[in-house]
Parts: sequence; C-alpha cells; structure tokens
Amino acid sequence: MTAEKRVALFVTCIVDQLMPEVGVATVRLLRRAGFEVSFPREQTCCGQPFFNSGFRDQARKLAERTVAIFADEPAVVLPSGSCTTMIRKEYPHLLGDNPRYAYRARRLAARTFELSEFLVHQAGWEPPPGEPHGPVTYHDSCHMCRMLGLRAEPRRLLAQSGHEIVEMAESDRCCGFGGVFSVRMPEISNAMTAEKLQQAADTGAPLLVTADPGCLMQMRGLAGESAGQVRHLATVLEEATR
Repeated sequence: MTAEKRVALFVTCIVDQLMPEVGVATVRLLRRAGFEVSFPREQTCCGQPFFNSGFRDQARKLAERTVAIFADEPAVVLPSGSCTTMIRKEYPHLLGDNPRYAYRARRLAARTFELSEFLVHQAGWEPPPGEPHGPVTYHDSCHMCRMLGLRAEPRRLLAQSGHEIVEMAESDRCCGFGGVFSVRMPEISNAMTAEKLQQAADTGAPLLVTADPGCLMQMRGLAGESAGQVRHLATVLEEATR
C-alpha cells in the first residue's frame, strides 16, 4: 500500500470513551474508499479542553505529544470537526515559537482532515448507488462550519448515499455543547439544546445527523427516548453503504 493510500485515525476522546461505534464506522468508510487505516495506540486528547479553558501550558504538552505521534503520517482523519480545528488551526499558533515542534505542527495541520472533508476532497469517494433511505436533517457544528468551512461535504455524502435532506430553520445554530460551556452554564446550554432539538423535530425528519461527537453527546443527552434518532454522520453513511 503506497503512502498516498494510507491514513491514520485520530479517534478523539469522546469517540474512544463513549461512542466506539463511530470509530468503527469511520474505519470501514475509509477502507471502502480504498485506504489502509492505522491507529497509533499512543494517542491521547488533542488538548482542546485545556486550550478552551485557558490552560495553554497543559494544552501545549498534549499538542507536542500529538505532533510527535502523528507528524510523519501521510494523512490524519478525525470523525470530529472540533478536534480537527484544534490541530489544524490552533497547533501552529500554540507551538509556533517552539523550534522543535513548529515545523512539524504546521506539517501535521496541513495533513489533518475531518472525515467528510477527506472522503470528498482527498479520496474522491462517492457512496455506491443503492436503495433510497429515509429523510434526515443535518446539524452544522460550530467549529466545522465556521472554522473549517465544511457545510456541503456531509450533505453531499448523505444525498449520494440515498438520504433526502430536510433543512431545519437554523442548521448552524449552536447545539449548546460548547465543550466546558455546557458544564459551566448548564441551564443556558440545555435551553439551547432544547431549541435545536425542536427545530429538528419541526422538519418532520425522523433522523438528526451531525458530524461532531460533542454535539451528538449533548443532543442525545436531552433527547430522552428519541436519543437513538440522533446519530453521527459516520454511522449513518456506513449503514447506508453496506
């Protein structure tokens, strides 16, 4: 397998600890796109919770560790827009004054991709035609749509896999998670989540899809009996393309 056909999976903390099925689905999709997937077992948190909380020294240590583990990989794929943003946008600044890590941080940033972004733009993968599936509505996570500019890619893959997309009123309205925001201000956070879930319900689509595990965890937490109808993009695509 050539370097161009190999990728490394950065699975993220939430997927590793709470949603392993998302990691499994990600690997299966990458393999269907023709890639060999490696999983460096030394990987840990990307450092975003520390970074967002103002603990830059602690975040820097995790960034250095991540760079050391992944910098030589031909490509790194994550099933998370927020963690992709941390590596791509923040690592070059966080490690920019460190002569040991600055170049490798920029190199890693240029080779790090969110899953739908990689499948569409790097792999050029299109889901094989199959039976039509039910309608879905899609939630744009804040980091993914605002920091990475990724809006069309997940929708394209959903549509190609046979899903009708029914847009909610404000697909890019924050779901209320915001990392530590949901812990520090739970009442406000939960009210935002309730509004997001109501907008999704108003579409009539039975399935709410997002590409960010943090948003997924937050929305499932308040969805109650409907939690099973809030799913990650990777699992929806994987099932639709079997």
